[in-house]
Amino acid sequence: MSFFKKIFSSEKKETLDKGLEKSKSSFFSKLGKAVAGKSKVDDEVLDNLEEVLVTSDVGVNTTLKIIERIEARVAKDKYLGTDELNLILREEIAALLSETNSGEEKEFTIPADKKPYVLMVVGVNGVGKTTTIGKLAYQFKKQGKKVVLGAADTFRAAAIDQLQVWADRVDIPIVKQQMGSDPASVAFDTLKSAVNQDADVVIIDTAGRLHNKVNLMNELTKVKRVMQKVVGDAPHDVLLVLDGSTGQNAFEQAKQFTKATEVTSLAVTKLDGTAKGGVVIGISDEFQIPVKYIGVGEGIEDLQVFNKYEFVDSFFKQ
Repeated sequence: MSFFKKIFSSEKKETLDKGLEKSKSSFFSKLGKAVAGKSKVDDEVLDNLEEVLVTSDVGVNTTLKIIERIEARVAKDKYLGTDELNLILREEIAALLSETNSGEEKEFTIPADKKPYVLMVVGVNGVGKTTTIGKLAYQFKKQGKKVVLGAADTFRAAAIDQLQVWADRVDIPIVKQQMGSDPASVAFDTLKSAVNQDADVVIIDTAGRLHNKVNLMNELTKVKRVMQKVVGDAPHDVLLVLDGSTGQNAFEQAKQFTKATEVTSLAVTKLDGTAKGGVVIGISDEFQIPVKYIGVGEGIEDLQVFNKYEFVDSFFKQ
């Protein structure tokens, strides 16, 4: 396949390679044991591979899909050498990610016909939500776009303060109220301000808790409804931020948030500090929601647009 004959920007690719180093090392160590002493892919190798994928946080359902695809290739080609397994895994995982429209982009982009483009960000506290918002704001500003932030995660004073730190760092306006204020009121004020300033992008930070899903659902529904009084089709994207280092817990958070609101894209953070990079593959497939961004380091440039070819190439690079 010509999947991997893409031209990657070297600096971005180096950061990605480095960010996925722990995941890759762990995966190849397990894969090496799974095929030890075997020259062809047989039932035993496939059973071992299944265990490798599940313990690499790819998730049970996605693992079964990948195994089925490889079984089909074994049946068709009659003989598949274990030395070909790495390439086959690359191809099948990239093909699987293609089915969710995940990872098609190479740059930070927004639709030209939406102004202001309203991005609502959800996720529990501690997953890197505020950092992701700050780094996104930085990327859009770097492109010459006018960005406004809204601090509608009003449950914790720290959430508002953290967003203010990023607004100061990136030098963009922020709309906020006191802790405990109505999140919908903050969102309304933010959109009003953005329209008045002729802003290109609005990023609204919302709900950092899941302790009561009914409350969360009601709050997010109200935020959306109030935003639409200012911008009729807002929000244009609901981005769920997940901490990749939590592995299966990230699946659980995705499940709860997708029940509470309509999530349209995902950002998976903290992949550089963990061996659980396989979670990106599993979550994208399981929830059929495109992964848009991945966090592969602490630097301001280390939030990357997720590109499946680059990701799979880095993950399987030997």
